[in-house]
Amino acid sequence: MNIALWIVAGVFAAGFIVGGIIKLAWSYERYTAATGWPEDFAPGNVKFMGILEILGGLGLFLPGLVGIAPVLVPVAASGMALYTAGAATERIRRAEHRLLLGDLLFLAGMLFVAWGRFAISPLG
Repeated sequence: MNIALWIVAGVFAAGFIVGGIIKLAWSYERYTAATGWPEDFAPGNVKFMGILEILGGLGLFLPGLVGIAPVLVPVAASGMALYTAGAATERIRRAEHRLLLGDLLFLAGMLFVAWGRFAISPLG
């Protein structure tokens, strides 16, 4: 179970970090043209989402990897589950049902990591 939790956390952390870097590196106009949904948010909010994704992604593996405050791994997973639930809500509101599947996959992954690291195989 420990290996599965590391793999899931690592894969989803990479997804969050890459998504966050794109939100920070691309201009608001370019990102909006590519995805569409940012038009519902101010440019500063999209940049803030990018920062949250990078920090959440790092929190999914870094504390466990270095052994400093490993309890932050399931806390980060819980936070990213809430973040992803918000993304899913936005998909439903915008009637983007095909894209909702990705958000639900991320939500399930984060709930799995939070549950696994809190209850089944805690770090440290």
